[in-house]
Amino acid sequence: MNQFCLLQGTTPELEQFPHINEFALTKNTTIQLDSFIPCSSQYLQICCVIDGKFEWVIDHREYVLFPGDIAFVLPGQEIGGSKRFLDIGTLFKLHIELLVSNTYNSALGKWSTLSLGERVAIEKQLLSNNMAVLFQVKEATDVLHQIHIELTNFELGRITRVNHLIDSLLIMIARQSTRQADSRRDFPRTFMKLEQALRHDLSRQWTVEEMATLFGLGSTAFTEKVKHYTGFSPLNYLINIRISEAIKLLKQPDVNFTNVALNTGFYSSQHFSTTFKKLTGYTPGEFRKRNLLYESN
Repeated sequence: MNQFCLLQGTTPELEQFPHINEFALTKNTTIQLDSFIPCSSQYLQICCVIDGKFEWVIDHREYVLFPGDIAFVLPGQEIGGSKRFLDIGTLFKLHIELLVSNTYNSALGKWSTLSLGERVAIEKQLLSNNMAVLFQVKEATDVLHQIHIELTNFELGRITRVNHLIDSLLIMIARQSTRQADSRRDFPRTFMKLEQALRHDLSRQWTVEEMATLFGLGSTAFTEKVKHYTGFSPLNYLINIRISEAIKLLKQPDVNFTNVALNTGFYSSQHFSTTFKKLTGYTPGEFRKRNLLYESN
């Protein structure tokens, strides 16, 4: 599916849905400085990762999101990139405006097809668990795809269908938050050990086979798991880590570009410069100048 962005007041698809402020599929292919500065949310935000790895700060806590994960941000909570930019990857975004809730109504409003009791129960569940990230809610992707189809096709019954799908999404999130309260993911924890090993010896010219041995897996099975959890091949995932570390080093004005390149595992300064510009949109020199300008302000 191609990326899109539907905004309340500017796109006809949302004219009959005043409770939907924004619905978008974002495909980010380059790193842009200050593209995701932490700020307070005005809406209920549901962000579902399709591919990539996103490092976010939500309500002053750091999270790492992989494909199938959902960020659930309440109005008033802060959300942004842990490095102040949006990472490379693809995600769905759905922003819903909530009403001021009281004993006799719910924050979802009359658009919801759920009973009042169900609405209040779901809201209470989501608020009480205080979980900003829900892991592996992969069926949510299909629901979001269906919402997009219904919004853009303008077929009979689309209002009821879209609102029902949003209710279904909220039910999924509430149920997953209940399950997640008593369970944890195991593989991603092991996967983080791989990332720690790569960062510890980043100048090494890692092969897929060498990375796979850290898991006790063959290269084929390892490659499938990495693609499943990050959306990238192992080598492309490694390149993203190299760039992430290079960004940290470039913020140190006394470290020259050649040392940055060699310390992060690139063959040469030219190879580093070409790859860095491809993924961030800036040359290493341009990035350093922008960062120094930002810090001076």
